[in-house]
Amino acid sequence: MNKATTIMALGTALILGSCANEPKEWKYSIDEFADIEVLRYQLPEWDNLSLQQKEYIYHLAEAAKCGRDITWDQFFKYNLDIRHVLENILETQKGKGAEWDAFVVYAKRVFFSNGIHHHYSDDKILPGCSREYFAGLMNKAGCYDENLLDVIFNPDTYVVKRYQGADKDLVEGSAVNFYEGVTAAEVNAFYDEMADPKDKEPISYGLNSKVVKKDGKVTEEVYRAGGLYGTAIEKIVGHLEAAAKVAENDLQKQYIAELVDYYRTGDLRMWDQYNITWVKDTDSAVDFVNGFIEDYDDPLGRKATWEGIVNYRDDAASQRTVTLSENAQWFEDHAPIKPEYRKSKVKGVSAKVINVATIAGGNYPATAIGINLPNADWIRREHGSKSVTIANITSAYDIASSQRPKSILSEFAWDKAEIELCKKYGALVDNLHTDLHECLGHGSGQLREGTPANALKEFTSTLEEARADLFALYYMADPKMIELGLIDDPEAYKALYINQIRNGIFTQFCRVELGKQNIEAHMQDRKLIAQWCYEKGKENKVIEMKRKNGKTYFVINDYMALRDLFGELLCEIQRIKSEGDYEAGKALVEDYAINIDYDLHKEVLERYESLGLKPYRGFVNPEIVPVCAEDGTVSDYRIEYVSDFLQQQLDYGKKYRTL
Repeated sequence: MNKATTIMALGTALILGSCANEPKEWKYSIDEFADIEVLRYQLPEWDNLSLQQKEYIYHLAEAAKCGRDITWDQFFKYNLDIRHVLENILETQKGKGAEWDAFVVYAKRVFFSNGIHHHYSDDKILPGCSREYFAGLMNKAGCYDENLLDVIFNPDTYVVKRYQGADKDLVEGSAVNFYEGVTAAEVNAFYDEMADPKDKEPISYGLNSKVVKKDGKVTEEVYRAGGLYGTAIEKIVGHLEAAAKVAENDLQKQYIAELVDYYRTGDLRMWDQYNITWVKDTDSAVDFVNGFIEDYDDPLGRKATWEGIVNYRDDAASQRTVTLSENAQWFEDHAPIKPEYRKSKVKGVSAKVINVATIAGGNYPATAIGINLPNADWIRREHGSKSVTIANITSAYDIASSQRPKSILSEFAWDKAEIELCKKYGALVDNLHTDLHECLGHGSGQLREGTPANALKEFTSTLEEARADLFALYYMADPKMIELGLIDDPEAYKALYINQIRNGIFTQFCRVELGKQNIEAHMQDRKLIAQWCYEKGKENKVIEMKRKNGKTYFVINDYMALRDLFGELLCEIQRIKSEGDYEAGKALVEDYAINIDYDLHKEVLERYESLGLKPYRGFVNPEIVPVCAEDGTVSDYRIEYVSDFLQQQLDYGKKYRTL
């Protein structure tokens, strides 16, 4: 399956250039705890939107926030019960002292991760306070539950949200709530029996359901109105229907109606129809994502997490993505892959730069900086895809980084020249990388006839992200980027290459506990690329590991040779995807993406700690508030910027509780 990318922006981002239209004195960073920094984002040009557009965004935002409980429950069957306990305690008690502070940090971590497993590492989050203290808080709040205490404090149960090892069953070893009473083999057999290999328009079997065993028989409970998550879905549908009444055009009304039909029936054919109609809408200023979309959280790569994003177009910044989409065929024709795996005719590629107005579900609080949808490969092939780069999120990351005295760049760059190059071109090439990755990378290539969409199974996400990243890396150094006016200096691409290697093989592991494996799909993608290129280029020292003042650095000696390696790996991963070569894909991931060198890992953790930075970052949403005229009608929608992460979580718990 050709997946959408939700590229998670590194908390350890380079110090990049800030956007001139956003005031530096505005406070972006509002909270820090554990390994998390919480930021705010702005809504530029909000006052230039029409009242109708603002109202449309408002209802879409309410629809998005009403799906919150679904995501929590999908991540773990006890998550909602635990969240309600945390909310009860925080609403009724005001403690003090080290134990209370540790409890609050635990609560914030759980809220940030939409559950008791870390949002990125998938490891279980354990409280810093004692079990006895926690039990006392539950007693005072009138919500004592011995079973929940065991779930929360036992380090040996529900250890990881998504298990990826080899010594347990993938389903039985995972805490996610997509399956109950079944094994991975039973699930795969269940869907293999459904799939028709001759179907040229295959539905995404299992995307919107939970697989359970009842009376010894494997079956699925579908997410739909009147079914699993029905009460939440009814709320979502109500706000979608309110949005449709003030939509910008008839096409928006049509695909909202199709989405509502899908939510009511759970029919995945209608989901495909909605995506086909939605992908045609390239002119509207306001757009949204709402549904069960990405399968990153499922150990088998089938079940989709609920998510929502509401956005509006940044017209000025979108010019670069328009240029790329208009030249999509040229990029496809010149891709370093086998001709039979190129698309002879690229259809419906559209791209734009957006500003998000609301992030929700699997995209909140930690969100994407780029999205490419829909996921179904046959829809991409026949109808095209839509790609976005999220301007106000990347701007918030960049400005927040620039306001700090220390950076990962100053610590891990080899020399002053490298620092200056990255400062000069980092923001430009980073945004272009996202554009290329989303707009062209995910939409490129094609499957060989007869290749099943889910042939790569649990390795699908990592290999797809690597494929899109490699496409972007390869073309960033192409003279075509100069010709199209997207870059004015032929040396600019080097800033991207430096960051790709340094981050992929070294610095990104500031996010991983020492001795642990690398399990997140995007981190695996980056490790796979950097490690493979490092090892394949060793003989000619294309990339060299150097030591200076007792510290390790990775230095690129031959940029064009590195580009050739990117192209070679892209060719192989495209072949793996096109042919459904599971064993070759598995070997790539297991050999290059999972294991972390212990000594390098220890060093990066020690050096990173000295910087005083947080490796993960996420956001609070601004509030969109209706303004009523004297006659009671809504005359405007104003923006209130939130500055309290915990309070927003508690407010959402009251206002958007649906399950």
